[in-house]
Amino acid sequence: MRYRNASDIFPDELLKEIQKYSAGEMIYIPERSRKKKWGEKTGAREYYVARNSEIRSKYGEGRSIQELSEEYSLSHDTIRRILYR
Repeated sequence: MRYRNASDIFPDELLKEIQKYSAGEMIYIPERSRKKKWGEKTGAREYYVARNSEIRSKYGEGRSIQELSEEYSLSHDTIRRILYR
């Protein structure tokens, strides 16, 4: 990363305000970006959405909560939360 002189980038008023807090120091200004939701980066969110949809579908086809609990290795309460959410 190449360093640039802040006076070449910021307007004078903003530069003076920044100098109040960090005159003479090197600072890093991160790029503005949208914060990702939980699991978006790893794909976990998509996995759980698909799994829960599958559980709801199987329940709709007549599978019992107990059967789904055993098949997915989830507690009875977790299956119920998925179904009633």
